[in-house]
Amino acid sequence: MSIEAGATISHYRLLEKLGSGGMAIVFKAMDTKLERFVALKFLPMQVGVQPEDKQRFIQEAKTASALDHPNICTIYEIDETPEGQVFISMAYYQGETLKDKIERGPLSLKEAIHLSRQIGEGLAKAHEKGIVHRDIKPANLMVTTDQVVKILDFGVAKFQRKTRFTSPGSIIGTPAYMSPEQASGKTVDHRSDIWAMGVILFEMLTAHLPFEGETDLALMYSIVNEEPLPLSRFRGNISADIQSIIHKTLAKDPAERYQSVKELLADFDLFERSSLSTAETRVLAPTPVSTMPSIAILPFIDLSAEKDQEYFCDGLTEEIINDLSRIKGLRVASRNSAFQFKGKNLNISQIGEGLKVQKVLEGSIRKGGNRIRIAVRLINVADGFLVWADDYERELSDIFQIQDDISRAVVKSLEIQLIGGGEKEPVKHYTDNVEAYSTYLRGRFYWNKRTAESLEKSIEYFQSAIRTDPQYALAYAGLADAYIVLGLYGRYSPTEVIPKALQAAEHALQIDEMLPEAHVSLGCARAIYEWKWQEAEAQFKKGIELKPEYALAHQWYSINLLTPLGRFEEADQEIKKALELEPSSLAINATVGLNYYFARHYDEAIDHFHHTLDMDPDFPITNFFLGRAYVQKGKFKEAIEYFQKALKFYGDSTNMLATFGHAAALANKKDLAHKVLEQLLDVSRKMYVSAYDIASIYCGLGNTDQALSWLEKAVEEHAYLLIYLHIDPIMDPLRKDERFEVLLNKIRSKM
Repeated sequence: MSIEAGATISHYRLLEKLGSGGMAIVFKAMDTKLERFVALKFLPMQVGVQPEDKQRFIQEAKTASALDHPNICTIYEIDETPEGQVFISMAYYQGETLKDKIERGPLSLKEAIHLSRQIGEGLAKAHEKGIVHRDIKPANLMVTTDQVVKILDFGVAKFQRKTRFTSPGSIIGTPAYMSPEQASGKTVDHRSDIWAMGVILFEMLTAHLPFEGETDLALMYSIVNEEPLPLSRFRGNISADIQSIIHKTLAKDPAERYQSVKELLADFDLFERSSLSTAETRVLAPTPVSTMPSIAILPFIDLSAEKDQEYFCDGLTEEIINDLSRIKGLRVASRNSAFQFKGKNLNISQIGEGLKVQKVLEGSIRKGGNRIRIAVRLINVADGFLVWADDYERELSDIFQIQDDISRAVVKSLEIQLIGGGEKEPVKHYTDNVEAYSTYLRGRFYWNKRTAESLEKSIEYFQSAIRTDPQYALAYAGLADAYIVLGLYGRYSPTEVIPKALQAAEHALQIDEMLPEAHVSLGCARAIYEWKWQEAEAQFKKGIELKPEYALAHQWYSINLLTPLGRFEEADQEIKKALELEPSSLAINATVGLNYYFARHYDEAIDHFHHTLDMDPDFPITNFFLGRAYVQKGKFKEAIEYFQKALKFYGDSTNMLATFGHAAALANKKDLAHKVLEQLLDVSRKMYVSAYDIASIYCGLGNTDQALSWLEKAVEEHAYLLIYLHIDPIMDPLRKDERFEVLLNKIRSKM
């Protein structure tokens, strides 16, 4: 059987070749049983005839599958074709290798440490199992679109104190990243991986290797006998502490290196704390805040041995936020506002200043078997003093009671006088099934990541929660939201996913007609797919009435109904309400600018997008929207620059790519526009590409007939962007054509 795109191997359909090397060929494939993307790694037949190579390939699958960690590639199975060609099925990750990232230039110190920390966490897990990777290098490190590192290729890994596949004196690995003992053919242990981490950190900061050599032999000689190149040769603004860390990782003698990855990670912690205190030597005078009691609930920290409870920590944090938000007289920082501090070593005064709150609740979770221990601390922002602390250790089945206990204790400590003798209204948990609740939290955890892959995973968890508790209305609402966002991202045809969203939202309301999230989900689906504007608006308003503090409701009502209908003042009011609730939300801030854009207030849009980029210069959506605004100002150079920044993170977004192609056409880069067009047409033969996106490029190229023809197809598929058809500046060249008015009336008729 031929191993090529289009072939079917077992229950996998090969989609495209991702890469190849001397030891493997990797394809993106569709698992037809579970309907998910996977990566299939094949051992080439000409290599596989060597028993040692085949054994090493099999060992890779066994080694990696034994390591269940967020920073290590997930292995699903190992199998072989009828012809005996061995392959590994593993998780498919959208992103780029660290090698590709470095090739674009040096990384910021913050990003380099962030990625190094994740590499270290994954290696620490391997080392705990007695596994040494032996080939850690940027090409074997995938960085996903949400900046998560995945360690790949355990093909030359070895178990310490176990039988090796290589004989003493043999050299295995990639020369540039070998430790001196590895390059000399000596026995290696986990400290060789630590050496490689030092090389990679040096390379991330400088885009150069610390050792040079015209040949592999010359390079290995330099590694064994010479000192590393000075960082200052390539980058002069790196602190002495970081240089010291790199120097210690690159010590020739393994005994002088870090003796464990955890020691290295501890020094990263010390550096970040010391650099923070140096940068913040002055005491920040807190900005006056409202006299109303206010609190931020920081994301709980997972202290479980397996570090596999992040979803539970995030979910419980969000549930407590929602719980406390029901209390009149208490201002609670929103989820998005609080979660921006996740994983950051900031002091309480900085967090309080950023969120304008008086108190901060932080906590940790330690799970073992069916028991869970939750530790919480309530801290006063003004002086950093501990107000209250408590521990809860219960059976996992008591999780709902634990949540209520924490909320009541916080309320009591704040001494809030509530109507009805200080008691808040009972909290509704929507399910009494702990397994369903836990699975739902996993679904929301992946939904909040907002990548196509994470949304697909969230759907699996929501469906699992529903199977466990068929009356779990909130899980149906979560399922509806996941399908909606998949439709908005353009990875799936609206006809494939939005009807499922409608069905899930309607089912949720059959179970609980007072569920605000389901009303909002139904309103959004009615607007973007059915174009039933009046029905959609009624659902949005009902959801907001039931839960006025639901920021997503105001955001979706604004951008998916009021703006498409040209009701810009109302849209502005709603998005500003969302912004009041979640001032730190990048998505909501970007939506404010997008409303300005559709209202043709391009200067205001550009100003607001730049304000949002000040919050996070790498946020892809803001860069994309800013590029669109610059197109309308005729500043094509700036537009293309910001499109390219967005595509660096979302290179698989056909809408971003199409808008880039449209801009290229207007900038008189016709060849580039045609190249993008051909690329999208080619992709459309394999997966869904919105016809609206194709039409936009033809519109930029001045091909009215083709643009209108593709818009007709867009109407047939109910393309999401059609809701903006009568206000979208991109389509302005078509507005005088009678055929365009016919298309527009098909959507207007349902207004």
